[in-house]
Amino acid sequence: MIDPSIDYLAEKVGSKYGLVIMAAKRARQLVDHAPALVESNSNKPVSIAMEEIAQGLITAEPKANTKK
Repeated sequence: MIDPSIDYLAEKVGSKYGLVIMAAKRARQLVDHAPALVESNSNKPVSIAMEEIAQGLITAEPKANTKK
């Protein structure tokens, strides 16, 4: 079982799609040797990213409005 749950995390982000995108971007940063923002029992980048999202340490960037 995933802890925290996917539904809980999706509510924090706004959607499951947004959660996937945010976690993937953060996991890529962790793979590229960015320091983790949480102490984790896991060594998997996606799990660490999910824990960071759950604690509110990672937030979505607002989209730039490119339409004029």
